[in-house]
Amino acid sequence: MAHIYVFSPSSAVRDKVAFRRGVKRLQALGHEVEVDQAALAVHMRFAGDDATRLEAIHRAAASGADVALISRGGYGLTRILPGIAYKKVAVAIEGGTQFVGLSDFTAFQQALLAKTGAISWAGPALGEDFGTVDAPDDIMEACFDDLVRDQGEGTGWRLPAERSVIAPGSIASRGRSGTGSSEFAVKNAMLWGGNLSVLVSLLGTPYWPQVQGGVLFLEDVNEHPFRIERMLTQLLHAGVLAQQKAVVLGQFTGIRLAPHDRGYKLATVVAWLRSQIKVPVLTGLPFGHVPTKVLLPVGARVDLVVQAREALMAWGHL
Repeated sequence: MAHIYVFSPSSAVRDKVAFRRGVKRLQALGHEVEVDQAALAVHMRFAGDDATRLEAIHRAAASGADVALISRGGYGLTRILPGIAYKKVAVAIEGGTQFVGLSDFTAFQQALLAKTGAISWAGPALGEDFGTVDAPDDIMEACFDDLVRDQGEGTGWRLPAERSVIAPGSIASRGRSGTGSSEFAVKNAMLWGGNLSVLVSLLGTPYWPQVQGGVLFLEDVNEHPFRIERMLTQLLHAGVLAQQKAVVLGQFTGIRLAPHDRGYKLATVVAWLRSQIKVPVLTGLPFGHVPTKVLLPVGARVDLVVQAREALMAWGHL
């Protein structure tokens, strides 16, 4: 099957049992798993000091593996972005190595896109997704299998029942508001995004991709709706959202509401966002800090079609 290189570019692996379980699961699927020499390193909260984690990224790029898979997310990539040899990573990708991860890995993916235009994959992490006590999610495994077999060409999901996914006056001229049924198509748009908190932290830096007319997907974990709204507001006021053809919201998990919220919740934020921009805002994308997640090619050109409550995103053979 595939040669998978596991490395740790962010936080230290805390659950080593899950790490080993993930390795064994991948091996049981027939993959050759190569573990980076510093994958279990610890320096404060990080998987080794900054130099160690940079070297791990570069070893992954030089490994010749089919997939370079992060062990976990956490924090740490933003502080080492200036030291990454992006051209070497891009050459590795051109040679067939697919870099896969999520969460803090968003920083690496956006920086790579900004510096080289190379495509990486928003997808699982070793411990969180393959190292679970119970069997890994079927959909996640199937999407990962499509990647290693070079077969995945798109994904689809059913939109939650909502009054409208399109604001009045949307650029999606065929949108129908107030019916729960909308139809529109976005063609040949760059797919980009990832973890909202990490993404916003890059705004105004050399590691921010200047994407216009794209499809921006977002997810986050353990953030209150007002913080989610505040970060979306930053993207709004910076003009980022208005430059896109669609905004797609994945899973926002770990939300804890307070009594003084008085009905203010994530749905409130989504409704407010739709009132502020003239592009479609879709929800329900199966991606984020959840077991069921699809794999998404960050930096690829995609077609996005919505008919009633069915959404289909296609990128073809990459």
